Amino acid sequence: MKLIVNEIFYSLQGEGGRVGEASIFIRLTKCNLACSFCDTDFANGDEMTVWQILETIKAYPCKWIIWTGGEPTIQLRDEHLAVFKEHGYKQAIETNGTRRVPSLIDYISCSPKQDYETIKTRIPVVNEIRMLIKAGDQVPDVAIFPKADSYFLSPIFDADKLNMENIEYCVGLIKEHPEWRLSLQTHKLIHIE
Repeated sequence: MKLIVNEIFYSLQGEGGRVGEASIFIRLTKCNLACSFCDTDFANGDEMTVWQILETIKAYPCKWIIWTGGEPTIQLRDEHLAVFKEHGYKQAIETNGTRRVPSLIDYISCSPKQDYETIKTRIPVVNEIRMLIKAGDQVPDVAIFPKADSYFLSPIFDADKLNMENIEYCVGLIKEHPEWRLSLQTHKLIHIE
């Protein structure tokens, strides 16, 4: 039971419905998309057993894991998640929605990048939809997405800097479509990992 891990770090969730919560981030390698605005290194990593990962994260007082990537569903399976669940961890996933999510996940954050209308055939219910938006993008009707507790628009930043045009554009979209909420990448604003 091995996974290829890019990095493991302890920080605060910087965006979406769990913003501000202490979390252990486990970034897995591999992605099935090539988004032009992606700021994440998910190509390189080290093979680790779930037991090595568990030993590494025991150093942190938190019991929330966020599986992220890349696209974590390429590697992550229920047999991996079961080990962490048995040790008292709750587990969130950040997915692009192109693949099914393992059943033992406690919180699903879906950040779709394409084929919006097909996501609910793979993932019928999520905790949040988080759309990355730049000025000029159209906002899809929430009805095409899986049922969610929250629907967020997140303005794309330039590297780690605010892009006021994108923020103002998102604010305008939310005023026109109040079923959406604003989610800023606060981890970039306050310069934490």
